[in-house]
Amino acid sequence: MEIWRSLAEVPADLGGTVVTIGNFDGVHLGHRRVLSRAREVADERGLTLVAVTFDPHPMAVLRPEHAPTQLTTVERRADLLAEAGADHVLALPFDADMASWTPEEFERRVLVDALRAKAVVVGANFRFGTRASGDVATLQALGAEHGFTAEGIPLDGGPMVWSSTYVRTCLAAGDVAGAAEALGHPYAVRGVVVQGDQRGRELGFPTANVPTDGMTAAPADGVYAGWLKRLDTGETYPAAISVGTNPTFDGVRARRVESYVLDRTDLELYGVEVEVAFVDRLRGMVAFDSVEALVEQMHADVDRARELVGDAAAEQ
Repeated sequence: MEIWRSLAEVPADLGGTVVTIGNFDGVHLGHRRVLSRAREVADERGLTLVAVTFDPHPMAVLRPEHAPTQLTTVERRADLLAEAGADHVLALPFDADMASWTPEEFERRVLVDALRAKAVVVGANFRFGTRASGDVATLQALGAEHGFTAEGIPLDGGPMVWSSTYVRTCLAAGDVAGAAEALGHPYAVRGVVVQGDQRGRELGFPTANVPTDGMTAAPADGVYAGWLKRLDTGETYPAAISVGTNPTFDGVRARRVESYVLDRTDLELYGVEVEVAFVDRLRGMVAFDSVEALVEQMHADVDRARELVGDAAAEQ
């Protein structure tokens, strides 16, 4: 699988393709339904499947004050798109110039000239071109003129239509189980472990600290059960995870994700890139009257986390 970062990087000798287009943030089950249909079409016609996404999110350019936090980096998104069936990913650099393209210009430059599309599969609510003036019907009309088919796949979901917004809403409420249901897997954040104040180590619960990025979605402040995975070795450990600012102690202002690997005090993770996956919420974040009360609650949190995720490495 290749990630192309611009139209210029698309190979000149690329054969006919099936193309699916979207922001694909999180690659949730709704996205996967579209990708599944696109994969079927590609296999039926012996074509390459290319997933087209955008970096940054178009809203970050059009209305930056309303830009959503991202669920996945482009690199992680590409991995998930490949798992869902894409052969290659084109991450278009979205800017003011691209925002001005008409539907016809987008179709010609991206689908016809660069990707040589023979079929296009998108969600039924797909919009494209300046001011979102193009829709699936527009795409079908353009395809009839330029030799590709186009279809819109009905949206899917549980209590409501699966969407990246729904996943963010779940995370903002601390409902990581709901987010996992929509994604088809636990929500996870990635980052490099940095040295914290080492207070957890002093209390008998050393943690791997990953700062949160304001542009990346993180669950609401609280304590969670989940998994910590080393991305250098693939080793995965059950963990109790704290998200927030440690309100029991003064001086901590930045939000961070702190993972205590259950029953392990020997791990050296500074400088290691890790993935922290959230399985279920244990409790909200509270300030304790004493360190003793905090330690007592931490023991209870660890016991509950062990019940939820077990004491053996996850099969991932």
